[in-house]
Amino acid sequence: MRALRLVDWHHDPEFADVGVPEPGPGQVLVRMGGAGVCHSDLHLLHDFPPGLLDWPVPFTLGHENAGWVHTVGAGVDLEPGLPVAVYGPWGCGSCHTCATGAENYCAAVPGTWTVAGLGADGGMAEYLLVPSARFLVPLPDGVSPVDAAPLTDAALTPYHAIAKARPLLTPGATAVVIGIGGLGHLAVQILRATTDAEVIAIDAKPDALELAKACGADHLVHASACAEDAVRNFTRGAGAAAVVDLVGSDATLAIAAKSVAKGGQILIVGLGGGVLPVSLLGTPYGVSVTPTYWGTRPELHEVLRLAARGDVRAQVRTWPLSAATDAYAAVAAGTVPGRAVVVPD
Repeated sequence: MRALRLVDWHHDPEFADVGVPEPGPGQVLVRMGGAGVCHSDLHLLHDFPPGLLDWPVPFTLGHENAGWVHTVGAGVDLEPGLPVAVYGPWGCGSCHTCATGAENYCAAVPGTWTVAGLGADGGMAEYLLVPSARFLVPLPDGVSPVDAAPLTDAALTPYHAIAKARPLLTPGATAVVIGIGGLGHLAVQILRATTDAEVIAIDAKPDALELAKACGADHLVHASACAEDAVRNFTRGAGAAAVVDLVGSDATLAIAAKSVAKGGQILIVGLGGGVLPVSLLGTPYGVSVTPTYWGTRPELHEVLRLAARGDVRAQVRTWPLSAATDAYAAVAAGTVPGRAVVVPD
């Protein structure tokens, strides 16, 4: 089968012909219906130096995946043809965090563990081998694999971050979303659907701010040197109860620190590599700073229910698998509003 693979670090992805996997006991072979193109893949391809991650190359890209059950191994009771979303973080399944469904924080796997598209073969191919049926979530009626693929990361990741701040997002509170791209336009929708907070969207691109407005943001702020002043103005000087930084650069973290309210929360999601100094007099009193990673299996069920109700929907632009490199180029150029999704030819 045709697959788009990372062949070496600091190297553009290449197509290769690889064998179709056979599912062993407990495993499931998924026929791909959609694979999201995540901006973090660009860091994987071009920024991370060899040796930073203990993943052998080559492997097939694609960690946002959905499709249909194709064949199953012994002990799996799933019907072929069942539409499913693939839960991305593959933990050990038995430690105390995995037992709660929080395999994104698996305690038994040291460092950066291997999952589909991130060290192991992912979904930029015709088929994806999933090592356990527990990583599959049946799609609710009305949600297609193309719709669901980006929700497995681009929606699940901000959903998980927002859930941590939800007790603060009461009526009259304000949430800030920094970076309105694949994750950001979904974060705005999630905030609208699951909290009573007003939503302020911050980005440097006018078209991104227009997308945020279409997704339900109450206020739009350009990511300039005075962005925090606009946030303070909208919140009558109080600041935001929660700031979700989906960029994570020095500049955006500085905006977050100057925009958050006393007792608020800064949630760092983006891989921008920035540093946020925290000190008694340099940070508002009572503020917590929380780096988050992906989301839990129960939260993926919740995200898909929101999608089935029409409360959350990714703005998707599709490319056929044969043109997947064009999709990556478009994401790198910043010309894709919402999410790029690769579909079978």
